[in-house]
Amino acid sequence: MGERKAVHLIYASGALVVAILWMKTFDWVWSFFSERAPGELLVNGTAALVAVTLAIIMYRNERVLTLTTEIAAELRKVSWPTWKETKMATLVVIVTVFIAAVILGTFDAVWSWLTDLLYK
Repeated sequence: MGERKAVHLIYASGALVVAILWMKTFDWVWSFFSERAPGELLVNGTAALVAVTLAIIMYRNERVLTLTTEIAAELRKVSWPTWKETKMATLVVIVTVFIAAVILGTFDAVWSWLTDLLYK
């Protein structure tokens, strides 16, 4: 039953993302063709209808359901890092980015100085 919960969560999350994208797209397209703003009920209602319909269609598709179930099963096997490991990895990334920024900034300054000498 645990994998089914994950599968249902994946479909619910997907439907939520589709609904948000549909609301933004519908609102943008409507404002492009009309100066009057569409009603919230129209935008939210069509977004919910499209999202739920798409989620149901995908849930009933055997290939997509099998793929989603396999993804949920594989995610259960993942060993997630501890909080301490996550903090250390984040610190390594920040230090590495800082060092790279200093190196690239130095190269940029030297290159700018050389081009200024060359063009003057």
